[in-house]
Amino acid sequence: MNNRLPPAWSKHLRTQPAPRTSPSQAKPPSRAEADDMLLQQANDLQQVKRFAEARELCLRVLERTPNHPLALYVMGTLALGSDDEMALRYFARAVGEKPRNPYYHLGLGEAYTLLGEYSLAISHMQYALEVKPDLVEVLCALGRAYVRFDKAELALPLYEKALDIDRDHPKVRTGLAGALTSLGRMDEARVFLKEAIKRRVAMPAAYNDLVHTRKFTEEPDELASILRELGDPRLDPNGAESLHHAAGKVLNDLRRYEDAMDHFKKANQVAGHKFDLETYRRWVDATIQVFSPEMLAARAGYGDPSEVPVFVVGMPRSGTTLTEQICASHPDVHGVGELEKLRRTANAIGITKPSAQALRQSVMSITADSSRALAKEHLSYLRERAPAALRIVDKMPHNFMVIGLIGILFPNARIIHCRRDAIDNCVSCFTMMFHQAHSYNVDLRTLGLYYREYDRLMRHWHKVFPGRIFESRYETLVADQEGQSRRLIDHLGLPWDDACLRFFDRDGSVNTPSRWQVRQPIYASSVKRWKNYESSIQPLIQSLGNLAEI
Repeated sequence: MNNRLPPAWSKHLRTQPAPRTSPSQAKPPSRAEADDMLLQQANDLQQVKRFAEARELCLRVLERTPNHPLALYVMGTLALGSDDEMALRYFARAVGEKPRNPYYHLGLGEAYTLLGEYSLAISHMQYALEVKPDLVEVLCALGRAYVRFDKAELALPLYEKALDIDRDHPKVRTGLAGALTSLGRMDEARVFLKEAIKRRVAMPAAYNDLVHTRKFTEEPDELASILRELGDPRLDPNGAESLHHAAGKVLNDLRRYEDAMDHFKKANQVAGHKFDLETYRRWVDATIQVFSPEMLAARAGYGDPSEVPVFVVGMPRSGTTLTEQICASHPDVHGVGELEKLRRTANAIGITKPSAQALRQSVMSITADSSRALAKEHLSYLRERAPAALRIVDKMPHNFMVIGLIGILFPNARIIHCRRDAIDNCVSCFTMMFHQAHSYNVDLRTLGLYYREYDRLMRHWHKVFPGRIFESRYETLVADQEGQSRRLIDHLGLPWDDACLRFFDRDGSVNTPSRWQVRQPIYASSVKRWKNYESSIQPLIQSLGNLAEI
């Protein structure tokens, strides 16, 4: 959650002159003064992460003054990172009330970034910089938007300018390092991360980013420092999560697997995520029931016949980034990374509702005309990124949940399903620092049960879309890189190009946890990696049941 308030506003409220009258003579505060007092209290509560109470105070202001711009803005910051659509609506209303306020445009731009609407995000942030050119928060946010928009080279001068303005801002060095890392410039990234650690700026995150820029064969000095920082009683949960993941990554590299898993378990524990498995199971049940062969047959001819979209799906850490990189190395293919667009469309329609009745009503609301309009809008969104490409690859793994919608909107789209040994896949997920949207990663047992639901849904999609989903097995790709790569390109309906064998040499940015790995040639050390942890992952193996290939 990215909760923060504009410094100018906080300063304004804290420097209001005290009334000159005695308490007995004081008049009741005006509505504006009362609103300011409540919002100041909301600010104080937000700083100590008492978000529900802060939200309640803002709502009290909005009940009395429905379009209070600052209250709308604060509500946006409270929603950002947990409900980005809601954050977007609040920020948009704040901008409507105060169109020249750079902080409000910054908030709106950040919401658009999280929702994958990068052009709109960039537009609002550029406007904020026109109003206030030296606002470091905007320079960093615009840099992040460019990195996620596959234009990391445009982010570098923004971060460099921010560094000149405020060398100790917590987002500057880590942001610059992130842009460099996404471009494969690991050595340069390490310089900025080490400097951040030296200055104790955004230190836990900097340590975690640093250890992911290389593989360790000898114990680095950083490990002792990370372990020492974990003993600091002032460490907050976010910092502890980052440092435990950092320690686990180093220890895994050093083959100290039991110690590494101990840190990964502590990291997921301190993150405090919760996952409602029963609700998810009901949604899978409903999806299988509603997306029947008969329902899909009745919608033949819906959508757009374009062959441009390619969807790479599967569990995270199943080889989706590697698959995208191989495909995108072809001169007629462009990879756009992980896009939120399709999921937003599914949410707007109601396809994520857990009730079969509600889900059926949502799907039935899709008409031939509306399906064509939605498909056209999605194609325009893709074309903005690569106007001339014959194929554009969206590798959002969790689009496996909405393959039914893909089938309706794009009957000729290619779908590639990445599969990996179930235990390996889950162990790899568990050892990564995922955000709250991946809360099924909370513990090994829940993760294994979630994987079973994913497997159940994917078997359904293969059944109702026979021959349309190409299954790419990670182990097959490792054992026979050229053969499997040729099959992938053939599935895309394109002629073979030898550039696909040197995917690790291609230009462009990579913005997923696999960004270091995909810069290397294919290696086999990740196959059956789980055996290193076998004694520590029994709850996972048991919950996977017959899907665990022992």
